[in-house]
Order: sequence, then structure tokens, then C-alpha cells
Amino acid sequence: MSVGVERTLVLIKPDAVRRGLVGDILARWERKGLTIEAMTLRTMSAELADQHYADHVDRAFYPPLKEFMTSAPLVALVIAGDQAISVVRGMIGATDGRAAAAGTIRGDLSLSNRENLVHASDSAASAAREVTLWFPELT
Repeated sequence: MSVGVERTLVLIKPDAVRRGLVGDILARWERKGLTIEAMTLRTMSAELADQHYADHVDRAFYPPLKEFMTSAPLVALVIAGDQAISVVRGMIGATDGRAAAAGTIRGDLSLSNRENLVHASDSAASAAREVTLWFPELT
């Protein structure tokens, strides 16, 4: 990768897949100029959920989050580009779709805090860890 180019893991969550929003969400990142380096449709296993959300497994909100994230297929992808981590997170919007700014993915398409359509790595360290979990062949 060139200097300044970052990778980030994105999960298009089961609610977005169920609602048929995958193409619209992907198109936003492509129009921005970001690159999709890897993508797969799969159902998250309970074991992968525990690894992915390792920092949250002991928190009260985790059991329903785990149930939701493992309930149906999602799209996992690696997005790359200049400052991809912050650009992707900015495009996603606030965690609670009811409070997210208009023009963001959650602001335009979500009315929930848990079923909020998309997960994206929040730092370079998280991105490296999450990409390795989901796409070990890329590391």
C-alpha cells in the first residue's frame, strides 16, 4: 500500500443485508474514491463474535448484540484508501441512527442504536486486529 493509504474492516450488518441496502452502502464508499480490497457474505459464528467484540463480552449490552450479529448473513469487507478509517467512520455517522447526521449512512437509513447497519474499525490497531480475524489471508 502507498503512504497514507489505510485499510479498515467494515461489516454491513444483518439488518442492512435483510433490507437490501448492501449495494447502496457500498456505492457510497466507491463514489468517495475508496477501494474494496476484499468482500464476503457470511454468517458470523458465536466464536468469531466473541473474538471480534472481545472488549465487550462482559458488558450488559453484549448478549443481545451477539444474538443480532450472529442471526443472519452479513457482508464483511476490507476498504482501503487515504485515511480510510476516519473517512469511513465519518460516512457512517453516530452509533445511534436516530441521532446520526443526515447524509451519513446511519442518519439516512437507520432508526436504531443496535440495528445500525454498519460496523467499522475505530483505529489503526482495531483495523489491523479485525482484518486479521476476518481475512487472515490478507495479513
